[in-house]
Amino acid sequence: MHSFKELIDLFCERFNQPQFPTAPAGLYEPASYFLGIGGKRIRPAACLMGNELFGDIKEDCWQIATAIELFHNFTLMHDDIMDKAALRRGQTTVHVRNGENTAILSGDVMLVQAYHCLEDISVEYQSWILKLFNQTAREVCEGQQYDMDYEAVKEVSLEDYIQMIKLKTSVLLAASLKMGAIVAGATVHNCDRVYSFGKNLGIAFQLQDDYLDCFGDPEKFGKQVGGDILRNKKTCLLIKAKELAGGPQKQALEDLLAFQPETEAQQEEKVKGVLDIYRKTGVQEVTRALIEQYAQKAMNHLDQVVVVSTRKQPLQQLAEYLLQRDY
Repeated sequence: MHSFKELIDLFCERFNQPQFPTAPAGLYEPASYFLGIGGKRIRPAACLMGNELFGDIKEDCWQIATAIELFHNFTLMHDDIMDKAALRRGQTTVHVRNGENTAILSGDVMLVQAYHCLEDISVEYQSWILKLFNQTAREVCEGQQYDMDYEAVKEVSLEDYIQMIKLKTSVLLAASLKMGAIVAGATVHNCDRVYSFGKNLGIAFQLQDDYLDCFGDPEKFGKQVGGDILRNKKTCLLIKAKELAGGPQKQALEDLLAFQPETEAQQEEKVKGVLDIYRKTGVQEVTRALIEQYAQKAMNHLDQVVVVSTRKQPLQQLAEYLLQRDY
C-alpha cells in the first residue's frame, strides 16, 4: 500500500507527461501551460486511494484519475474567466495571458481529453464510471451557478450555502473516491460509504478554506487574508455573523458590506472591521465546530467501510492533510 503523498507523487510522474499534441499551438499550449502551474492533485490521488482501499491499483484507475484531474482543471480555467481572476496559484491566468476566447477553447479541449481518457477502460465498469462522471460534472456546474446566483441576493441560508459547496466542491472528491472503489469491484455498500466519506470531508475542507481566508496566516495560506470579505462573498462566516450579530453589530456589519474601499488602507480597514465582528459574535468558534461536525460525519462513514482497518490509513492521512492544514 502507498501513503497519500506517495500516491500524489506517482500520479504526478504520469500526469506530468505531455497530455496534448503540439499543434495547433494556440489551442494546446495554453492548456499545457495551465496544467503546468501545478496543484495539489488531491482528487486523482483520492481515486487511487479508493481503488487501493480494496486491493492493488488497476491500470484503468490511472486513466480515470487523469480524467478527473483534467476535468477539475477545465472547471478552474473557466472559473477564472467568470471570476475575472488575474492569478491562479501565483501565475497569470490563461484568459489574461492568451485572451478570453482562447481560454474558453483550451478549457473545452481539457474536457474533451478527459473523456478520451475514459474511452478504453474496461466495459466491466465503464458505463458505471461514465454515469457517475457525468452526474458529477453536472452537479459541479450546478454548484457554480448557485455560487454566481448568490452574489446577486442579499441573504443566503446556511443550508443553501452548504448545498452549494457540496455541489461545487465536495461531490468531485466523493466521486473520485467512489470511482476508484468501483474499479476495485467493491460492494455497493462500500462504494456508498466511501462516497459519503468524501462528500462530508469535502464540505469540511471548503469550510476550512473559508475559515483560513479570514483567520489563516497569509504567508502560509498563499493569498490575501480577507479576500472573501473584500468581495462580500457569502461564506459560512458571514452568514453566521449576520445571524448572531446584535442590533449595533448588525448595522456595523451592513455598513462595512456597503463600503467599497478604493485604497489598500481602506481595504485593511474593511477586513479588520469585519474580522472584529466575527470575533465578537463567536463566528470563529461556530465555524470550527461546523468543520469538526462534518469531519466527524466523514470518519463515521469511513468506519463503516467493510475492509481491514489498516487499509484505511491513507484515507485517514487524506482527512488529516485537508483538515489540519493552515494554508
